[in-house]
Amino acid sequence: MRFSFLRRPAFGVLALSCSVALLPDIADPKAARAEDATELDRMLITAQGRDEPRARAAGTVQVIDTATIRRSSARSVTDLLAENAVGFFSDWTPGQTSFNIRGGATDGQGRDWRSQVTVLMNGRRAGTANLSKLSPDDLDRIEIIRGPASVIYGAQAIGGVVNLVTRSGATEDPGSEITARAGSFGLARGHAANAGSTAGFDHYVGIGGGVSDDYHTPEGQLANTAWKRGGGLAALGFENETVGRIELTLRTDGVYDAGFRGSQWDVDNVDDRRNASLDLAWDTTFGGGLGLSAQAYAVRDVDSFHWGSERQRNGAPGFSVDDNRRQLDVLGLKLAPRLAVDDDTDLLFGIDAETAKLRSDRFRQSVSGGTTSQVPPYDINQDTEDFGVYGEGVHRAFDDALTLRAGARWTYGRVSTRATPNQPLLVERTESWDDVTWSVGAAWAAWPTVTLRAGVATGFRAPTGTELAADFTAVGGGRTFGNPNLDPERSLQYEIGAAHADGPLFLDLALFQNTITDRITTVTTGPDERTYANSAGDAVIRGLELQAAYDIARRLGWDGWTLIARGSGVWNFEMRDKGADAALSGPYTDKLQRMHETQAALGITTGQPGVWSLTTTAVFRGPLYYDTEESLVAGAEPDSRYVHRKGSSWLMNLRGDWFVTEKLTLFAGVDNLFDVNDHPLFIATDTVPSLGDPVSSNGGGTGNSQAGRAAYVGLTYRF
Repeated sequence: MRFSFLRRPAFGVLALSCSVALLPDIADPKAARAEDATELDRMLITAQGRDEPRARAAGTVQVIDTATIRRSSARSVTDLLAENAVGFFSDWTPGQTSFNIRGGATDGQGRDWRSQVTVLMNGRRAGTANLSKLSPDDLDRIEIIRGPASVIYGAQAIGGVVNLVTRSGATEDPGSEITARAGSFGLARGHAANAGSTAGFDHYVGIGGGVSDDYHTPEGQLANTAWKRGGGLAALGFENETVGRIELTLRTDGVYDAGFRGSQWDVDNVDDRRNASLDLAWDTTFGGGLGLSAQAYAVRDVDSFHWGSERQRNGAPGFSVDDNRRQLDVLGLKLAPRLAVDDDTDLLFGIDAETAKLRSDRFRQSVSGGTTSQVPPYDINQDTEDFGVYGEGVHRAFDDALTLRAGARWTYGRVSTRATPNQPLLVERTESWDDVTWSVGAAWAAWPTVTLRAGVATGFRAPTGTELAADFTAVGGGRTFGNPNLDPERSLQYEIGAAHADGPLFLDLALFQNTITDRITTVTTGPDERTYANSAGDAVIRGLELQAAYDIARRLGWDGWTLIARGSGVWNFEMRDKGADAALSGPYTDKLQRMHETQAALGITTGQPGVWSLTTTAVFRGPLYYDTEESLVAGAEPDSRYVHRKGSSWLMNLRGDWFVTEKLTLFAGVDNLFDVNDHPLFIATDTVPSLGDPVSSNGGGTGNSQAGRAAYVGLTYRF
């Protein structure tokens, strides 16, 4: 599994071709209006270990900057990305999510080793794909690479990459900052941070947390939706011309006592999920065009599920306790030398090595309190080792008007299943695999304000120990077995795009086709039994993506005012599943599930810089298709394998900021302004009458809905 080291601005970023709209943001009263801030030849992206003009980029990236993060009321990274139309987010519970980018989906439980989208923290493996357990408070920015990126990042980068870049002393202004807010549903959140630098040393320390009670919907309180959150980050850096930059980052983050209603609407199931890591990074140049980036890291990711299903889907007695604890420990090392061969040619090389240990256990207790047969945990214990080498070259020609780039990677991996609780017949085995991925691309500066680009890229995901050797029983029943003969999943993407920037206006348009082959899916083998298999049919996704920003006030010459419009959207005009399960029914069985056909985020910010601002954000979620896990009332679906078409919905948020002084900012906002009762995924919302079957309910009603209208107030004080 391979992940390259993405450095903070003081470092530059290795091998990331991206597009960034650098419009001023009045959430920061000190924001500048550089006249040429968005011209393509001055918009800097970070690729090949050094800054590059946007005109040389061959791929598409969406960047969520610091100001956008600070302006958001998002309680988690999931909320933040959903507000910016990054992809589909299921938002299962306050502590769990899955998401989909260009047909690549993350695992529903956040297991990054089973995901088709790579989640990084400062350019290395985050250890989780569950973004709901991660807070945005200590993030500097988020970079979303759309499409396969396995040349640089190795396994899992089939649909894209989400890189979370944390704050540091190199990115923050010196001083302290305290932010506090309170709001509906018993919301209370706080965050404190301090940054500074002296004699080449810099530091950043941040700590934060929050609590919320059960939220309300237009139908009333929705039980078991409360959560608690807490975490902190400390970064210490040193930089000079001789040594380069060295940075040590220690962090922890998590969500606790987070309600898990699930598809059976349980009122007493909760999750505890945390993620902690330590990074040591070094970036330097040696002269003669030679440079080096190195990173050593350790990650611990823990998920503790305190579940039960007192009533199974058929109404039969179940289990009052079903606890599953999973711990992933990762150690990794990344080396990336780079060489500027001449003024027109750059080379990047990489060597990555990683070892990981996964351990799980499980205990359950029947409702009766009598003797209970124990079953294996959801994941087979496994040890993995991965090693990858890659290279990428960039060449500029015709007075830098044409940029060509190509790269290739070889990855070797080995997974060993280990003794697992309650699975006495498990045969420990070791399986090895290797894969070669490649990418080529070009960018042509056709006009001073327009760049055209094209590229082809591949990606892959290796089978896991669980998929090779599983034998477990789910909470609501049903047994799943592994398959030792699985092949890796693979993807091939073609993309063409164009970017235009003339100062106040930025546009980026991409047309893509991503084909995913040998998908590892579950198939039914008997009554309440499933196994894993490579799908015989491909998943084909074709779509258009748009990013746009327009500084209207600047265009009209309104000095002293800000009026900025921003937008991003996706239209997946083909999302075909050629290998859909034959047991599915209905007119939509060939549609890829859990991804939107259309999706958009629109925002308008107005105000007077340094005085006040008002931001309105509208999020549009288009149709998606879903074979729901819920038990629905008679007539709601023809059978349990029916693929539903979930319709479109809008969600609107409003936020205002008043910059009382340079030190004090007051803010207030309303989320879900029009009190829309919907859910990104579930079919049965908490309406009356409900589509949910009360026979399957575990005391939490018969539906799931997103939070209704919620207001909040807060302040930020800097000193």
